[in-house]
Amino acid sequence: MQSYTLYFIRHGAIEETLKGRYIGSTDARLSEKGKRSLKQISEQFGYPYAEKIYSGPLSRCIESCSIIYPSHEIKTVGSLSECSFGEWEGKSASELAGDPAFALWLQNSDKTPPPGGESGKQFASRVCKGFERIVEDIISSGTKTAAIVTHGGVIMTILSVFGLPQAESYRWRMDNGYGFAARITPMLWMRDRVIEVFDTVPFAPESSVR
Repeated sequence: MQSYTLYFIRHGAIEETLKGRYIGSTDARLSEKGKRSLKQISEQFGYPYAEKIYSGPLSRCIESCSIIYPSHEIKTVGSLSECSFGEWEGKSASELAGDPAFALWLQNSDKTPPPGGESGKQFASRVCKGFERIVEDIISSGTKTAAIVTHGGVIMTILSVFGLPQAESYRWRMDNGYGFAARITPMLWMRDRVIEVFDTVPFAPESSVR
């Protein structure tokens, strides 16, 4: 039976994240160090070939695509955007420490959104619905290999919901420029809405998901 391979790759590094600030919907660009790192990873390991590239809509994802897959057309997908932190965008935890709303959010971010932002539940619903549409597009178009270049939070959410082996979202953490390879089997997807995660990306000798 036909199966489809999908690569999840986290975008390159940005300065704001390195400074410990909440950056979700803010359209931050890759840092120079982030660009160099992606090029080094590509030269050292090589990213796997993909017929179709799906990207988050923000600059750091699109710029990462242009480095990782320079000759490919990029399809931006709005649902692949990172969680919005609303009024807290660009602020650090220390700057928000005295805010009662921030303390409430830390206690239950799934149900409590930042002011003007998304709750964890809202974010997961948006991301998962968007991912289901991507899988449908891959299968209906007969695309054998595809890549999703997006944010770490987006990848962690998708794999915690749809990935096999089953694991909490923190188990799917990855560094900038790295990610996971998954297999979509139509019968398994139609029956159970799951995908099989079988390796890390870029491929390294003897690497595997256990």
